[in-house]
Amino acid sequence: MSAVEARLAELGLTLPAVVPPLAAYQPAVQSGVYVYTSGQLPMVDGKLPVTGKVGAEVTAEEAKELARTCALNALAAVKSVTGDLDRVARVVKVVGFVASASDFTGQPGVVNGASELLGEVLGDKGVHARSAVGVAVLPLDSPVEVEIQVELTQA
Repeated sequence: MSAVEARLAELGLTLPAVVPPLAAYQPAVQSGVYVYTSGQLPMVDGKLPVTGKVGAEVTAEEAKELARTCALNALAAVKSVTGDLDRVARVVKVVGFVASASDFTGQPGVVNGASELLGEVLGDKGVHARSAVGVAVLPLDSPVEVEIQVELTQA
C-alpha cells in the first residue's frame, strides 16, 4: 500500500475504482511529468448520489461533500495512469464546476470540498491553484464536476 493510500485509510477513505468514461475520452492522461484528469463526477458505485442545481435542489454543504467525492475519483484516475499515488509531487491545478441556481454565488465554498480533501490526503503536495466556475448544467445533471492536474516525481 502506498503512503498516500495509507493516509486515505487513516482518514477512513478508500480509493474507488476508476469511474468509466461516459463518452469518448480517457479518465486521465499523462504527458511528460504531468497527469491531467478528465472532469470527475461524484459517482459512487456507478451512480450519482444526488442530482440538481446547487442553491435549488442541492445545498452548498451537500455539494461540498460531492466535490470531495469528485476529488477522490480524480485521485483514482491519476493512479490508473501512474500506478502509484506516491509519484505525485504536487497538485498543480484544480478546476471545479458547480451547476448553480441563477442566484447561487458560493461556488468557491463548494469546490473547497475538493481542495480540502487533496490537502488532507497529500499535505503540502495538495496545495494548488484553482478555479471554481458556476455553470448552467453538468453531465447527468450532476451538481459538481472536478478535474485536476498533477505533477509527478521523475521515475
